[in-house]
Amino acid sequence: MRFYLISDNVDTQVGMRLAGIEGVVVHEAAEVKEALDYATSQEDIAIVLITARLLELLPDMIYDLKLKMKKPLIVEIPDRHGDGRTQDSISRYVREAIGLKI
Repeated sequence: MRFYLISDNVDTQVGMRLAGIEGVVVHEAAEVKEALDYATSQEDIAIVLITARLLELLPDMIYDLKLKMKKPLIVEIPDRHGDGRTQDSISRYVREAIGLKI
């Protein structure tokens, strides 16, 4: 099982590549969808890391994949543009998944 990165900048890709994680750099919603289609079709990809800015391009599709698919696990990560505050995204995810505001 392996990780796969979908990033919007080369810096994140290079850093993850140094850790042995392969991935792609994309900027448009259609490219994100294509990368997600690839990642979900690969049997050996267990975790997909996606940068916060890209998640904002297709939030409905990505959250739907998170809720309905057992594998791969899709994890939002901050990148050099982010402030590292993942609690907001986790709260939003819980609120959308079960309708509970925390």
